Amino acid sequence: MVHRVTVVGYEGLAPFELGVAAEVFALPRPELEVHWWYEFSLCAERPGVLPALGGFGMAIENGLDELERSDTIILPGSPDVHGNPSAELLDALRAAHARGARLVSICSGAFVLAATGLLDGRRAATHWRYAPLLARRYPRVKVVPDVLYVDGDDLLTSAGTAAGIDLCLHILRRDHGAEVANRVARRMVVAAHRDGGQAQFIDLPVPARPADDPIAAAMDWALGRLPERVGVDDMARRANLSPRQFSRRFRGATGASPGAWLLRRRLDAALPLLESSDEPVEQVGARVGFPTPAAFRRHFARAYGVPPSHWRRSFAER
Repeated sequence: MVHRVTVVGYEGLAPFELGVAAEVFALPRPELEVHWWYEFSLCAERPGVLPALGGFGMAIENGLDELERSDTIILPGSPDVHGNPSAELLDALRAAHARGARLVSICSGAFVLAATGLLDGRRAATHWRYAPLLARRYPRVKVVPDVLYVDGDDLLTSAGTAAGIDLCLHILRRDHGAEVANRVARRMVVAAHRDGGQAQFIDLPVPARPADDPIAAAMDWALGRLPERVGVDDMARRANLSPRQFSRRFRGATGASPGAWLLRRRLDAALPLLESSDEPVEQVGARVGFPTPAAFRRHFARAYGVPPSHWRRSFAER
């Protein structure tokens, strides 16, 4: 199987966003032993050496005809959110989408995607700074200003630059499952999944704290005991703090409540079990600490938008 990922380059392109796409999709990863990986390419309206942000050039050999054979097309941040993309680019994107290509935008690349008209009536994300402008310029687009990314199946949009990492890893999860996405995230030394929206602190599995930090120690202790249904009070006792003190210090360290953190860790632990085992969904929920199958299904659907059985059908190892 060949799945071609193509990044559309423009003059003034931010190199970090191009680098994010290349890190996730261009770097060979034979150690993952998956059935297929990605072929990566660049294209531009006018091939040649394009000036990038920072004073250096990018040599791009392919023109827009490259999009005719692309399966996933990534639009990095547009350097001019007030301008209008060329008719040639918009037509090429519409044609690619019509034949089944997946279109992805990072940051202000949503302006290019919105200009195609394909986002009309659809939810979309962009950098919080540009969200009001995107809504004014394209009033038919349902701009969601406070999320890291929006998965619209065939149209995916992300917030600011770092959220491009979140979206690319999410695409990897869709294509290859949670285990592969998590392994790539570890290689990149980033979180495989970040909770919250653009204006929130992001909670991490274990904060970078000294070994004697009671909050970090309690988190590490809880991660090893998820099936035991440990709760916030148990973590507070482990940290030798009252529940109120523990909750306040936990939120200060991670930006999330300990209850929300525990819930996300349980859901994260459920993903590889759903994908790589034949255990009944009810048993998977119990193994990661949910008290009832109904609670597991409810929280899973709220977090991922689908019930756990649907996730299993979509991502189970074949």
